[in-house]
Amino acid sequence: MSLKHILITAAAGIFMMTCYSKTIQTNHNMNVLSFNEQQAAAISAIACHEARGDQSSLAIAINDALDAGVTVSQIKEALSQLYAYTGFPRSLNALGTLQQVIEKRKAEGKRSLEGAEANPMSKHYNALKQGTEVQTKLTGQPFNYTFSPAADYYLKAHLFGDIFARDNLTHADRELVTVSALAGLDGVAPQLTAHVRGALNMGVTKAQLCAIPKALLTRVGAVEARRAAIVMRQVGLNVDPSIEVAADLNSAWPKGAPNDAYARYFIGHSYLAPMEGGMANVTFEPRCRNNWHVHHKQVQVLVCVYGRGWYQEWGKPAVELKPGVVIEVPEGVKHWHGAAANSWMQHVTYHKDVQEGASNEWLEPVSDDIYNQLK
Repeated sequence: MSLKHILITAAAGIFMMTCYSKTIQTNHNMNVLSFNEQQAAAISAIACHEARGDQSSLAIAINDALDAGVTVSQIKEALSQLYAYTGFPRSLNALGTLQQVIEKRKAEGKRSLEGAEANPMSKHYNALKQGTEVQTKLTGQPFNYTFSPAADYYLKAHLFGDIFARDNLTHADRELVTVSALAGLDGVAPQLTAHVRGALNMGVTKAQLCAIPKALLTRVGAVEARRAAIVMRQVGLNVDPSIEVAADLNSAWPKGAPNDAYARYFIGHSYLAPMEGGMANVTFEPRCRNNWHVHHKQVQVLVCVYGRGWYQEWGKPAVELKPGVVIEVPEGVKHWHGAAANSWMQHVTYHKDVQEGASNEWLEPVSDDIYNQLK
């Protein structure tokens, strides 16, 4: 054998060993969470807000994630993946919000890490074979949805094959995203339970899973945090019990119906119970607050009747709301009000000195930077 042949053979062997090692390393890394604690909390908030369809809160969460070092590629991938769980409309809306946030940050001179895009797949890649293997690992056993062969194929070949094979998120990352998003949806407890178990099979640690409800409580809302915590406790995880307690409302005052008509002006969930005489009782879950706003040609009166919260006028310190506290909001003054981070809050509200042409002007959301300073 010539020296040239020996060198070529040796080089080929080294190349094959390198590729093999890289494959083993890649497969191993797919079972490891890519994010540190702060980044994981930010990604959880993004996924949950995407599922809820709350674009203003999603924009805040995206900014927080980018500031924490999560890359544009990772966020884009997470939002793209979620179309399989929350539908194309929510996924596309969220991608549009991401694009707007990036453009705004660029205009403000803020840096956003682009990150690496997913590597292309080999032309010999078999999505159905790979997806079947991934789904089997996720569920802990072979899974076949014989009732609907088409859905079974889509799950294996597309979701767990095409999507999960993209390597700019690990399998562990994808389950973190999925669990957080499903916690934002009502009526999907079986899927949430399956993915909590699946996340453990895909490498997410118990501690990392138990951090999701806490992140949702502080960054999204009590309802979503409780939803995740209940499922995790049923699966046998040691979730902080205070999370479920914080999500409880024990008040004699009516909670009312979800405040859907004004939901776009709130971060978190609020509820509205109309009362006699033009009054209304508004219920805020922990961390819920309305946007900055102004009442024109009218004075708003707030009477706190339950829990603890905050009222703040633009440029002034926040005022603590406790039962019995009465606030008269002057006409034309920019302000916001909402619940404390660890308590529900209810206030009765009405307007006085109402003039012709009275109106409310809704402005920007209250940022976490402002809200998190309040204790």
